[in-house]
This record gives sequence, structure tokens and C-alpha cells, in this order.
Amino acid sequence: MAKLTIKKGDTVQVIAGANKGHKGAVLDLDHTRLRVRVQGYGLQTKYDQQEGKIERERFIDYSNVKLVSAAKATAKKKTTKKAASK
Repeated sequence: MAKLTIKKGDTVQVIAGANKGHKGAVLDLDHTRLRVRVQGYGLQTKYDQQEGKIERERFIDYSNVKLVSAAKATAKKKTTKKAASK
């Protein structure tokens, strides 16, 4: 599994394809196939009897996007161990 520099929530720009220049947030990552799902890009329509019309984004190749701005990292609680006093 390759390490991706793009994380879920980052803003990326599409650099290849029909919608070149489209900017959107990363919704999902597929680490095994190196693909990302960008908000509003490559909408796929599916019809279901119960739910009706469903639109969702398709995965695109990782090499076709570039990072515009990273999502803010959540602050992690820093824990320190106190030395045992005798």
C-alpha cells in the first residue's frame, strides 16, 4: 500500500481530464488502487425504486489531482509521563 500525501478533507484541483481546473474537497480515498473521490467531480447517476435518483462522485486517479490546501489537523492531546518519585 502506497503512502498518499493527500488526506480526506483536503482541497485539491483536477489537473487532467474533461473538467480540468475543477476544485473540490476530497471525500474518500482508495489506498489500494491509488484513487480519490473529489466533491462535485464526475457525478454518476443511479436510479433506485425506493430512493429515486442518486448522484455520487466517481473515483479518479491520484495522479490527476494536485493539493491546493491541506485540511486543518486536529489538535492531539499531548500526554507526558511523570517520573515516579521515591
